[in-house]
Amino acid sequence: MNSEEFQQIIKYRFRDGSLLEQALTHSSFCRENCRAADKCGAYGVFAENRKNNERLEFLGDALFDAVISDVLYNRVADVDEGQLTRLRALIVCENSLAETAKRLELGRFLNLGKGEERSGGRRRASILADAMEAIIGAMYIDGGFSAVQEFIRREFKKTIDDAVEGRLFYDYKTRIQEVLQKHGSADINYVLDKTSGPDHDKTFYVSLIADGKLLGKGKGKSKKEAEQHAARDAVTGGKKQDVL
Repeated sequence: MNSEEFQQIIKYRFRDGSLLEQALTHSSFCRENCRAADKCGAYGVFAENRKNNERLEFLGDALFDAVISDVLYNRVADVDEGQLTRLRALIVCENSLAETAKRLELGRFLNLGKGEERSGGRRRASILADAMEAIIGAMYIDGGFSAVQEFIRREFKKTIDDAVEGRLFYDYKTRIQEVLQKHGSADINYVLDKTSGPDHDKTFYVSLIADGKLLGKGKGKSKKEAEQHAARDAVTGGKKQDVL
């Protein structure tokens, strides 16, 4: 890994290079390389967990959310909490993290296992988004909150601008899938409940069911629109919000 090149790209120089190395190390690399006694010693899998980027990802996720919340709170003064939450959801998601990671060429610098390498892990959105959060976490430990603020405000400026100015389409179906899969659930179904109106002007009514539970309902002038509205209901609506 050429850490000098990557630090130039992200415009931040780490005092502790081991933090950067860890942030760029996927768990698949550790599974293949950190089992040897000379690397893990008596600690076995515990040493493996310390070497991959998952703990840093956990920290970076919270920091990213906090910085974007701060930016929106101070920038958008005339909207309520619900609108701020929806704006934040446009920015704090796998897609925006992965797109920024691609622009910064993060995939080139990842430490991946051979299996992930062969299956296209350097281009996979979930791996790139997680690594982006790990970079943010590592930067916080290395340089403090101000360093993280500067980095996020700079590198996510276009995404923030697009969200605030209404140029960013929010795919609620993708978002609900991300959330549910994070909780280990993947059995997601959109059920057409009924239609109403004449053939030339139908309204579609759809329910979103995940693992047998009703999470949201929506209606629209097409099935796709109704599905988006059902997913939006699951993400933002009423009593179902606590599921997420």
